Amino acid sequence: MRRRAFFKAAGAAALFGAAGTALTARPAHADLLWDALFRAWVPEIFAPLPDPPEHSPAIVIGSGFGAAVTALRLAEAGIQNSVLERGSRWPNDPWRETFTGDDLPDGRGFWHRTTFTGVNKVPLRFASFGGVLDCTQYPGIDVWRAAAVGGGSVIFTGAMVAPPRRLFDHVFGGTVDYGELDSVYYPRVREMLRLSPMPADVYGAGPFSHSRAWDDQVRRAGYEPQANDSIFNWDIVRGELSGATRPSAIAARSNLGNSNGAKFDLNQNYLRYAQETGRSAIFPGHRVDTIAQEPGGRFVITVTKLDPSGFVLVTRTLTCDRLFLGAGSVGTSELLVRAQATGTLPNLNEHVGDGWGTNGDVVLARGASSLAGHGQGVPSASRIYDESGPPLTLENWYIPGIPFETGALASLGMVLDPARARFGYNPANNGVGLGWSTRNRDEIVAAARAVDHRIAERAGAVAEYGLLGYDANAVFTAHPLGGAVLGRATDNYGRVHGHPGLYVMDGAGIPGSTATVNPSLTITAIAERNIEAILRTGR
Repeated sequence: MRRRAFFKAAGAAALFGAAGTALTARPAHADLLWDALFRAWVPEIFAPLPDPPEHSPAIVIGSGFGAAVTALRLAEAGIQNSVLERGSRWPNDPWRETFTGDDLPDGRGFWHRTTFTGVNKVPLRFASFGGVLDCTQYPGIDVWRAAAVGGGSVIFTGAMVAPPRRLFDHVFGGTVDYGELDSVYYPRVREMLRLSPMPADVYGAGPFSHSRAWDDQVRRAGYEPQANDSIFNWDIVRGELSGATRPSAIAARSNLGNSNGAKFDLNQNYLRYAQETGRSAIFPGHRVDTIAQEPGGRFVITVTKLDPSGFVLVTRTLTCDRLFLGAGSVGTSELLVRAQATGTLPNLNEHVGDGWGTNGDVVLARGASSLAGHGQGVPSASRIYDESGPPLTLENWYIPGIPFETGALASLGMVLDPARARFGYNPANNGVGLGWSTRNRDEIVAAARAVDHRIAERAGAVAEYGLLGYDANAVFTAHPLGGAVLGRATDNYGRVHGHPGLYVMDGAGIPGSTATVNPSLTITAIAERNIEAILRTGR
């Protein structure tokens, strides 16, 4: 008992220890100083931004998984397209830290905000800047989403996993044929993104001691861990281990980007290939504010051009013949809900804004079974599946924001959660928002906590993080899904009902869950499926 009490106290000290320095007040001249530093650290994003043409045959809004697929396949079909992305296009460098870290981040980490409290519950302050992670706050839930060229591929932890067929069919209700995804589109995405499980030599390295300890614990509890496919470039990770490049993926860097390109993100594949065709152009720093359709069928888009510090450079009106929405669940839903409420897309149906969910995300921590250091390697090696209560997956995770040992092993839980919310429009501020009930949070936390606690007990964990309030929480989601769901707001292939030439190509089309796994593989595969059908039929 004394030993356990010691580790409880030690864990609390570790988890709270960084807060004192993180909240130090900044002097009045700090914003100018930070701006100068950002320009010195990442001068590439301050280069003059190109302007999109006034008219494009197709415009793609956003540059994440669904948008990147769309841009490439349109270009390959001979259709000129303009990709509009509000965030910057960040460079990679083997030695420079172009992105900031989770432990003591600066403004490069966050989209125009000055405070952030992450899963470690440590409040941080920094200068406002156009960083890569937008933390959108709604009553009851924080939503983490990307603001960068490459979208979520820049800021996720790289796991790309197909869901169990039975659960997928339950969630999607027949709108998407799992067999078609499994035989055609999942394999296509795996090849495009070079997905593979963690190699044995990386798994055996020091920074991934936590992965081995995690697997050992779940085996002691009666589970057999399954390997996760990952988007990480294992040769770059090996380079980090050997000292050939600056540590990033082995040093708790991921949620705010990997400076050395360790993640094989969309800038290195789909988006690059699209640009190489000469028929797709990417325009960073372009925030889409409104969308409309003229009686003749042409789409009209208002766009604000921003510099990385957030200053408005110009506001323009663009037009296109076909409009593809790939701004993510929140971004796409906001545009559609606002357009419906203000009458710029008057024929949208009653399902627009509906069916939103968190993918059942829960962050978990349990005590390790030994005193050995466990490292902070980011790529997730494995997962387990449990049906003792609601179906759920626990995935091996690192601990974001704490660059030292805490005696904890972290997991990301994804629970098959039926709870859904609806986006609504507020005419007072022209805003779009939603609310998430504490009951929704409590139910998925209880399910994931029960499994993680059982593992800790059976594996002889030496610390009880539940007594510290760190064992489980669902106050945020990194996997927002829904708002323009396939088969409801759109047909089964993303064509928006009531407005020919308008398409949903991203996570907004997913019905709130990808059935206990990370959404990125399924979003990308469905985008491949949908754009193929759209191009084949010509509509």
